[in-house]
Amino acid sequence: MSHSTAKPWLATHRIVMIVIAIALVAYVTLNMRWEWLPRYTDLIAQGLWRTLWLLALSVFFGFLLAVPIGLVQVTGPRPLSALALGFCTVIRGTPLLLQLWLLYYGLGSIFPSIPEIRDSFLWPYLRQAWPYALLTLTLSFAAYEGEIMRGAFSGVPKGELEAARAYGMSPWQVLRRVWLPRAFHRALPTLGGEVVLQLKATPLVATITVIDIYGVFSRVRQDTFLTYEPLLLLALIYLILAGLLTLVFRHLENRLPVR
Repeated sequence: MSHSTAKPWLATHRIVMIVIAIALVAYVTLNMRWEWLPRYTDLIAQGLWRTLWLLALSVFFGFLLAVPIGLVQVTGPRPLSALALGFCTVIRGTPLLLQLWLLYYGLGSIFPSIPEIRDSFLWPYLRQAWPYALLTLTLSFAAYEGEIMRGAFSGVPKGELEAARAYGMSPWQVLRRVWLPRAFHRALPTLGGEVVLQLKATPLVATITVIDIYGVFSRVRQDTFLTYEPLLLLALIYLILAGLLTLVFRHLENRLPVR
């Protein structure tokens, strides 16, 4: 048994890939310029933190919006279903960068002309760029995941829902104890991929002066006049983050019961 489980890791192509990876890391480490890295360590950490909380909050709030968006397209009423479908169509059919600029340069330029907003407690936040970045990422994730949840809700066997009603469950209990858990389980593999795509969408916030990890390395390139070293390190950071997210969702898939 131990020999059969270890065999895939001893395959020739895996050994070759590991050797090539080690050789590439050694070459990059020894033959490229990295003397700038200690000066920017704190800034890189701040940018990484900003990327992570933008990702986490946009996924969290986006999923909270995606559940009713997907559910209402299955259950109705028809006006709300049409509204949810229109929202998903517009968001999914237009570039994320365009949505970001419309909110920041459009809506963000209107707020200063409204005295009630300018004098409210919200103004110290609305005058910054990150709320518009968070809102844009949240709406984008809600639209894409809303369509996924619509399919997941539709794919739950009707017999399970009828059986839950036969046990005397209220509509809220059916949703909370049967329909939503089953739909979430069906959507989980796709949800993991959407979160990784959301991570790769976060660099767009640098276009409205939000200094995330991508914005930090753009500044490094401008300051040091280096191209390959900052970009290679940035690519490595995104690869590590995407790999960790993939592992987390695979772990969740394995832990969640099928029945």
